[in-house]
Amino acid sequence: QVQLLESGGGLVQAGGSLRLSCAASGLTFSNYAMGWLRQAPGKEREFVAAISWTGGSTFYADSVKGRFTISRDNDKNTVFLQMNSLKREDTAVYYCAVDRTPVVTHEYTDWGQGTQVTVGS
Repeated sequence: QVQLLESGGGLVQAGGSLRLSCAASGLTFSNYAMGWLRQAPGKEREFVAAISWTGGSTFYADSVKGRFTISRDNDKNTVFLQMNSLKREDTAVYYCAVDRTPVVTHEYTDWGQGTQVTVGS
């Protein structure tokens, strides 16, 4: 059974930084691309960033490009999201997810429970 456990969320001032982690188990982690998505109150879940199985390809939503960095450590079965220059509109629950293939398709098969990120003024 696939399990994804996100951590690192919290309350931060605008302009600050947070680093999210997602520890995966129950799968051969290095065989899958991974993604981060988020859902703000009253809004639909939206794509944030994705990374291929080797880490060689990364993709970002326009709203976070240049501020967020996705990375992975296949030895530790963990994917990260470094978030810098945070804005109030980044406030959301952040989810990590397993893509269905080693390359990024944006089609996710498993999800974590989410971690709350709140950006204050």
